[in-house]
Amino acid sequence: MNDATPDQELLVQTQAHVRVLTLNRPERRNALSRSLIAALASAMLDADADDDVRAIVLTGTGDTAFCSGADLKEIRGNDDKGVDFRSPMHRVERSIFEIVLESKKPTIAALNGSAVAGGFELALACDLRIAHADAQFGLPETRIGMGANFGSVLLPRRIAPGLALEMLYTGDYIDAAQAYRLGLLNHVVGRDEVLARSLALAGRIAGNAPISVRRVKAVALRGLDLPVATALRQDPGQNPYLSEDRKEGIRARLEKRPPVWKNR
Repeated sequence: MNDATPDQELLVQTQAHVRVLTLNRPERRNALSRSLIAALASAMLDADADDDVRAIVLTGTGDTAFCSGADLKEIRGNDDKGVDFRSPMHRVERSIFEIVLESKKPTIAALNGSAVAGGFELALACDLRIAHADAQFGLPETRIGMGANFGSVLLPRRIAPGLALEMLYTGDYIDAAQAYRLGLLNHVVGRDEVLARSLALAGRIAGNAPISVRRVKAVALRGLDLPVATALRQDPGQNPYLSEDRKEGIRARLEKRPPVWKNR
């Protein structure tokens, strides 16, 4: 399925049970204009609500930039017009980073290029990240008087707080090798392999019981901030132990055949 034309800011495709969302503003390094943010938010919510979608891949057009963050030219234009600038948690629309972070389904950032500022925050919101060796990552907001609101909260949860604070304070970038050592990247692959590897990983995930995958994501991520005893007693969403797919999975394993998941 392809729900977009190449001249649109966001391309939406479905391959098997994987929804692929492609930021498509290569002339602006896939910067997040307000219209692109709205399109991405809508597409993410649609994918999360679609029972046929089992994993979501976010990527960008080209091989230079996954996303360069907010569209600074658009912001400057609005400043020149006297349009009030609202800080992230005081806007009418919901944060795109929160929408991605709170997706019930596994999300993979296929980082076709560098991810900086809001682009890095978008990558941090995803569950898994794959990049090529030439990509760079960072939050340069302190250099331009911005606040890196989402990154200031998420980066210290992804890596050691001291290292996160150094990146936040200085605005310095790190390369893919360092990002991998810090645990920010799951894999570093060739420049032309990023999307293929991401789709292959998404396909492996999508081949597993969808109820179980949603369950382990919810329990694992919500449990990070809970005491162990409380985390063990979570019961988010549909219970895989009581599902038809649990019975099918056991039958398929014993009969040595691929399971046929019904998502119930």
